Amino acid sequence: MIAPILRPLARRDPQEQHRTASPLELFTDLCYVVAIAQAALSLHHEVSAGHPGHGLVWFSISFFAIFWAWLNFVWFNSAYDPDDTTNRLLTLLQIFGSLVLAAGIPRMFEEDLTLGIIGYVIMRVGLVLMWVRAAAGHPERRRTALRYAIGLIAVQTGWVVALLATQGHLPIWLFVIGVSLDFAVPFYAERAGATPWHPHHIAERYGLFFIIVLGETILSVTIALQVAFDEGKPPPELWYVVGGGVLVTFAGWWLYFARDNADILSGNRVGFVWGFGHYVIFGAAAAVGAGLAARVDFYTDHSKVSDDMSSAFVTVPAAAFLAALWLVSIRLHDSSARTLVPFGLAVAALLATTYVPYSELWAGLIFVLLLVAELRLTTGSDETVRAAS
Repeated sequence: MIAPILRPLARRDPQEQHRTASPLELFTDLCYVVAIAQAALSLHHEVSAGHPGHGLVWFSISFFAIFWAWLNFVWFNSAYDPDDTTNRLLTLLQIFGSLVLAAGIPRMFEEDLTLGIIGYVIMRVGLVLMWVRAAAGHPERRRTALRYAIGLIAVQTGWVVALLATQGHLPIWLFVIGVSLDFAVPFYAERAGATPWHPHHIAERYGLFFIIVLGETILSVTIALQVAFDEGKPPPELWYVVGGGVLVTFAGWWLYFARDNADILSGNRVGFVWGFGHYVIFGAAAAVGAGLAARVDFYTDHSKVSDDMSSAFVTVPAAAFLAALWLVSIRLHDSSARTLVPFGLAVAALLATTYVPYSELWAGLIFVLLLVAELRLTTGSDETVRAAS
């Protein structure tokens, strides 16, 4: 019975032409949006209820759990996905685990990781079997694949032991240790030989996931506005949330896709920084949606935090998004003052507008100004290249 499941799995060509995301990969990303929506909604409620610090900590934890599960699946599939029946079944198993994780996100904000860890156990069963198949079908990277499989089993066993020992209420320090061990697995495994991931495929998968995160941001604001309008005559300040949210989301999308990320993914040294660094990019983008929803609560007198505090949950994540985008991506294309100065000024301006009335609208305008500067820069670079050729 087990033999067909463990059928050897050959590597994919990392230079394969026209490699794109499969329908199953798109379906997988769509299912992860459930967990992202749960995390953003919980953060929104924590901020409006007057617990911003607690909400931020547990949003960071829950979003990492979502991101790490997604990331492990993406990089494996880029190197080995045959899109056969067995791989589809193992992927669907991981999707089921991600839905269990999503169901456990609200409990994470109550400091209970039980469902989250159970979801991970389900996902890890599928991923470990995938790595065993890769070990059997790719002799050149057998040691790498087995290191992944053994490492995942060992670390997940540690999570389960910690779960049982603490009855699901892991202290922060223990969570940090678990995360560190999870991080160590790919570094340890890839030392035996780099897996053959596809740069264009990886860039596409991350881009598609970013679009999903932005969709969740729009959804958060839309639901908050709907509730406000249903309760009666909404205050005019809500239109500042609409305008600022639209500008931040649209300009953020444009800034992310202004350059081709596949061009900079030249190996594991760059890939690890770029791939792991997206945790901040994705997390900050999702947090902006929660912050905008919290601003709606503030303007409709449903918030227990001050103007400055609710404002900070828009401007600070927006600034973190731009800073991470430059450090993780833009810098690898062009690290000169031509990009550093505009992004640096935009980050500083966003943080300053925290204390300015209607900060969400000012944040949107800052994003637009940065986008204009970035477009002028990239257009000028393209013209220089054409002139040289």
